[in-house]
Order: sequence, then structure tokens, then C-alpha cells
Amino acid sequence: MSQPGDPVRPQPSAEDSFLDLLVETLGGLDESVRGPFLQRFFKTSTQIDLTEAESLDAWSKTLARQREFSEALGRRIALKTALVDVLGATHFMRVPVMIEYDEYKKLQSYAASDGLTGLYNRRHFDETCDRELTRSKRYNQQLAVVMFDLRHLKEVNDQYGHPKGDDVLRLAANNLRKTLRASDFAFRIGGDEFALLLPQTDPEQAATLCRRVRQNFENEVAPLQIKIGVTLDFGIAVHPRDAETKEALIDAADKQLYALRGSTANSRVIAMDAPAASRTAPRETPAAPAAAPSVPASSAPAPPAPISQPAAAASAAAAAAAASRTTHTTAPPKPAANPRKWERVSLTGTKSYAVIDGSLKTATVIDLSYGGVALLLDNGDDVPAQFSAVLHVPILPPLRVSLRKAYASNVEGGRVRMGCAFLA
Repeated sequence: MSQPGDPVRPQPSAEDSFLDLLVETLGGLDESVRGPFLQRFFKTSTQIDLTEAESLDAWSKTLARQREFSEALGRRIALKTALVDVLGATHFMRVPVMIEYDEYKKLQSYAASDGLTGLYNRRHFDETCDRELTRSKRYNQQLAVVMFDLRHLKEVNDQYGHPKGDDVLRLAANNLRKTLRASDFAFRIGGDEFALLLPQTDPEQAATLCRRVRQNFENEVAPLQIKIGVTLDFGIAVHPRDAETKEALIDAADKQLYALRGSTANSRVIAMDAPAASRTAPRETPAAPAAAPSVPASSAPAPPAPISQPAAAASAAAAAAAASRTTHTTAPPKPAANPRKWERVSLTGTKSYAVIDGSLKTATVIDLSYGGVALLLDNGDDVPAQFSAVLHVPILPPLRVSLRKAYASNVEGGRVRMGCAFLA
């Protein structure tokens, strides 16, 4: 019996009451009777011609979907809503006719979203991954699957309370949302687990994005004044290099994530050139790159004196990153590098080049960072220790820079890789 002050529950419509009665009545009937009745029911109510077997199957799925939606949303969902979802998913009905279209689209959004963060949920991840993987195979394109894990979220919940942990989760979700391209997808697939789907993205581009996401998150979580090293660990697997199926891609990304989580806090360089099943992914720590001529060819230039064009150099690096992700070029395998102070953007395959002042010499620009640039020349003997050049990089106008030669090393084909630092 209701008591004063109890919330008033909305009364079901006559249509909902009829459907509830129908469920109860059909539950006690033999299948040979239910089949013909449901066939006529679907024809009358939805104008859809189904066989008896299809009618029984659609009815069974509708009851299961109603339970699923009700549990997910924490309130009872009308049977007609579940029925529309089932018929729409099986392509029997192209446009909902039993409920308002806006209500149906809102339900679809609720069913596909995580209530706390607003990201897509695990169910939608499975569906989207299947679809994007099929598309990648059809058009012979790469698809990166990224698994993220919020390290130490449990400790935050234990020490500061679940509301603070929820703040951290929402901050991580917002960071993912604003960092991705329009074609990328972000999901919350578990308590402290997130996933990304990055179509047409190679391993190096995915790793660059993940490092950026992690750094942005660590910067944004600092104002919360949490005295726990909460951060984002990640693992990456790319189709077709690492695996061909959804399950294998997820497993490969998980293995790399576990390797990263178990690595030491002082090592933050992720090796992306080995197969996913065998590579490990230690963490990056900011460190000044070596400047001696003996540094391996893949190392970054030495830290320069104050940069003469900081805004231009920053724009060049940012634009180069955009060009690299737009063209989806893959850099050739490189030997393991020392930890870097600046994020390096590969320009291999983008037709970037530099014209060195005082000569007719042209060099290929193979990577760019906020601190300097790496050039590839046929012969670097006549290049002075300090020189000026004009960089030609996609998206940017020609950019004049002053450079100091940091190292030079011979590479395959008799050419010279030269690392140069921006000068004041």
C-alpha cells in the first residue's frame, strides 16, 4: 500500500498494458499455437511479413532485449521499445513505427553509452570493432586497437572516496574525447579500462597519440591534488601487422598494456617496431638527448640554445603531426632510441625537404620536433657546423630556421643522417 510522500509512478499506457498481458498469455501457450498468433500479430501491428519461425525468434529476442535494457538503465523499459530495437537490428523494419522516433534515438544513445563518462560502452565497442575491422580488410587499410588502463584508480577510490575516483574517470574520458579525430572512437569498457579504435592509423601514429593522451591526462589531473601517481597505461595492436581478428587484436593490445604496467616508472620509451606479441613497452621519462656525434642515427638532436623561432617551430611540429596522421605514412624500423626531451614527428613519405642557404644542396626532412630537425643528405661534408635553411613541410608555408649540426652518421645507401638543433 502506498504511503504519503511515496514517489508517484507513471501509469502504463493501454498499449503497454495490452502487451504485458500478451506476454503473460503467450507464456502458457504451446509453440504450435504461439507461432501462427505471433505471425498475425507482427503483420497487424508492424506491417511486416514474417514466417512462424521468424516470429517466434523475434518475440524471444524482444523479451531478452527488454530485460537487458531494463537492467542497464535501472528502470523498466516498455516491451514495444525493445521490440522496435530487435526488429531494427534484424533489418526487418527500417523506420520505427511503434514509438516516437526521437524517443527511439535517445534510447539507442543510452544503450550504447556509459552513464558516468558519456563514452561508448563495451557492447558498442564490440559492434564497432567488428564493423571497422571488416572495412579495414575490404579496403586494405590499417586499424589500430588501443587498450587504456587507469593505473592506481582503486587507490584513489580507497583514499579519497569514489566521487573523486569518478572525477578522475570523467577527466580521462574528456581527455580522450578532445584528443581524437572525428573518425576515431573512444569507449569505456570496464571499471578503469578504456579502448580506442583508430581507423587508417599505423603503429607509430597510434603510439604518438597515446603518449600525447597520457601526458595531457597527467597535466590535467594535477589540479585535483591527488598524492597518488594516477596515470594511463596503454597497449596497441594494429591490423594487419599484429593480428587479423578482433579477439587477437584485443589480446595483443592487452599483453602490451600488461608489459607497460609492469615496467619501471623511470622507463617510458615504448618500442613500436617489434611484433605486438614479443615487444615490451616501458614508460617514458623526460631526459635530455645525447649530443655527441657517436649517438645512434635514430636519437634526437642535443638540447639547443634558446630557439630562435619558438612559435614557428611549435607550429611546424604540430602541423607535421597533423600531416603525418592525415597521410598515414609508416616510418621504417629504427634502432632503439635514447629517451627524448621532445616528441618527434616522422615526416617519412610526406615529401618534406630543406634548402640549405649558401648552396644548391637540398636535404630530405625525415623528422621534426620542438627542439630540432633530422635531415637526410647525399653528402654532409660541406655543411658547416652552423647554417640556415628553409624548411618545406606540408600544411606550412616555407619556414626559415637557424640550425646547429648536432651529429652526423652514415646510413644505408651511403647517405648521411644529420641531426640539427634550432638556434637562437
